[in-house]
Amino acid sequence: MKTYIHNRSKSFGHAFNGIRYFLAETPNARIHLLVSLFAISLGIVFSISLQEWCITVLTIAMVLSMEALNSGLESLADASVPEYHPLIKKAKDLAASAVLIASLGALAIGFFIFAPYILAL
Repeated sequence: MKTYIHNRSKSFGHAFNGIRYFLAETPNARIHLLVSLFAISLGIVFSISLQEWCITVLTIAMVLSMEALNSGLESLADASVPEYHPLIKKAKDLAASAVLIASLGALAIGFFIFAPYILAL
């Protein structure tokens, strides 16, 4: 049992290291984080519903997760093949497109949630 708990705590340690790398070394992560804080601020100002909070939090988590996966894939690709390779470029472009798709979806969700509150002003 002690080994299990020790291994789990090490896993969490690795995950928190990843979050540190993500925020310290990924400029786009900081941009996404600022936009997320803006959305959270709007949620507080407009007192959005519990359901809207759930959708907002899930959307923020989706975008940040996609950006983290994209950054991890880019790091792995750069380490494995330092010189230009068309398949590495394709993989990196596809991973970046996942972030873009998630971000555009988040923008639409933000519009659907916050536009009625803003228009009511």
